[in-house]
Amino acid sequence: MQVAFLYALLATAATAANIGSQDALLRLYGGPGHLWASVVFGTAVGLILKYVLDKRYIFRFRARNAAHDGRTFVLYAAMGLVTTAIFWGFEFVFHAWFDGSRSMRYLGGAIGLALGYVAKYQLDKRYVFTGAAA
Repeated sequence: MQVAFLYALLATAATAANIGSQDALLRLYGGPGHLWASVVFGTAVGLILKYVLDKRYIFRFRARNAAHDGRTFVLYAAMGLVTTAIFWGFEFVFHAWFDGSRSMRYLGGAIGLALGYVAKYQLDKRYVFTGAAA
């Protein structure tokens, strides 16, 4: 139960970083592709933060060297492809349903991230951080 609470707390932090980064980019850039740019940027920020937090606090993972850490990150990111599709799907569906409302798009993104993180934990535990404490 302790791991579930901590994971939820860290997922909330990564969600805030993701959505906050999206919003910051949209405030700075309004040109062509601004919506996609913000979503990709927020996803990258959230991914990196979540990897650092997960490997240290959830899985207590210690890479043998930089190359091992890099390979682990690539695998972590690959496991996130399906969950990213869930997240982006919710975000863009809410954007469409609510006539481009930024706050409703962010709500959809947050819901998509929450659902995706449930699946991501299982994928990471089974395939990424194997042998790590969890």
